[in-house]
Amino acid sequence: MVPEFIKRADSALLAAYPDVIPCSFGHIGDGNIHYNPMQPNEWIKTPSFHSERATINRLVHDIVMDLGGSISAEHGIGQLRLEENMRYKSKVELDMMRSIKIALDPHQIMNPGKIFRL
Repeated sequence: MVPEFIKRADSALLAAYPDVIPCSFGHIGDGNIHYNPMQPNEWIKTPSFHSERATINRLVHDIVMDLGGSISAEHGIGQLRLEENMRYKSKVELDMMRSIKIALDPHQIMNPGKIFRL
């Protein structure tokens, strides 16, 4: 799946943003990959890359989900991926995660505001 993901993500990304630099690295041996599009040099002095981040993420993450993957592995969801987690996880998955969180952390003191909204 990793080679297909990289091929599809690179193609989609370059079709939408011809100057973006696809960058894949990481844990390919265990089926995990870090896919980090890099901003083109000419974008460095503009806010363009930052303003396109959500669109770029959606484009790449839709491919991840289509291939049966997930958007996070060992680094977790945190606050950066919270909205994407809410988009890609099913209601059942989110309800299960909330139930576990409430059972283990009824006072919401451990890592608040991460993974999902309660």
